[in-house]
Amino acid sequence: MRATAWLRRNRVEVLWAAFALANLAVMFVWPAWTRLPFYLIWISLAVVYGLRLWSVAATSIVLLGISTAVIGVVLMDGFSGSELSGKLVAVPFLAAMFATMVWHAQRRTAALREAETMAEARSTLLERQRRFLQDASHELRTPVTIARGHLELLRRETSDAPELEVALDELSRIERIIDRLLLLAQAEQPQFLGFGNVNIDSFLEDVFFRWSEVAPRAWRLDLDVAGVIRADEEALRSALDALLENAVKYTEPHDVIELRAWAAGGEIVIEVADEGCGVPLEALDHIFDRFARADGGRTRAHGGVGLGLSIVDAIAKAHDGRCSVERREQGTIFALHLPVGSGLRGVERRAERGDVIA
Repeated sequence: MRATAWLRRNRVEVLWAAFALANLAVMFVWPAWTRLPFYLIWISLAVVYGLRLWSVAATSIVLLGISTAVIGVVLMDGFSGSELSGKLVAVPFLAAMFATMVWHAQRRTAALREAETMAEARSTLLERQRRFLQDASHELRTPVTIARGHLELLRRETSDAPELEVALDELSRIERIIDRLLLLAQAEQPQFLGFGNVNIDSFLEDVFFRWSEVAPRAWRLDLDVAGVIRADEEALRSALDALLENAVKYTEPHDVIELRAWAAGGEIVIEVADEGCGVPLEALDHIFDRFARADGGRTRAHGGVGLGLSIVDAIAKAHDGRCSVERREQGTIFALHLPVGSGLRGVERRAERGDVIA
């Protein structure tokens, strides 16, 4: 039973050994035909090794055995009067070529194993990070909600308590961080987005006018797009909120913040441009990474934990789009590139509102 199981597991090697022995027998019986079986043995050995990738020890044993057997047959042919020219030289030459092939194959196999190990470790780390973000966010939400309830009750009973307003503002800030942590934790899930029809121009107008009342900035709106796209409205609103919040943080009163959009080349480009302090050149490569900060030395008022832009990036990628950032002499331009179909014309005018952009 064990022998049968062993033969099944090693049937390729067994068949090759029988083939090699048959060729050695041909070389021994018919010396004039040694050249063809001689090369068939080495070619078949390379083919079988490519299928099995034996260990170094097993390969060395097989290579030594075949070389010894072939040299023995060639020498016996020589003593019987056949020509030895080139045959003895060919054996070590072919063995060296095969050994080189084995060395490269082993290196490649080792590199693939290392890459698989690193990929598995990275996948495990990302999954642990996702679970941590999700669990921590859920655990934080309950005490924050309870604290807010008690503070609001106390505020109703106290006529003048500026400290309560500060505490409530800080709780609001914590709630926004929790929401973003949950959003990031869900970003890699298959059901992350819920697609629907979004009237893009009225949607962008609503986002703009809501933010134009938040801070005293020189707000500008420039829309050269209209129609209905397939997108997750709430996720898209979260992305634009993060970009506009970022623009407000890094600008001063009366600085220009502009929201503009146009359609071209099968995609909609939505830009948020500001005249703020800009992004350092060294931060551009990692600005959309999770927990990245453009300037680690910024104050708490301008800080945050580096979640906003990573959320923008996650939402754009979930829409099969991308994010980009451009430094200007004064200020920064962040852009969302959302694919909406190859049939979209360069500019969709508002008179076409209601058309579905496929």
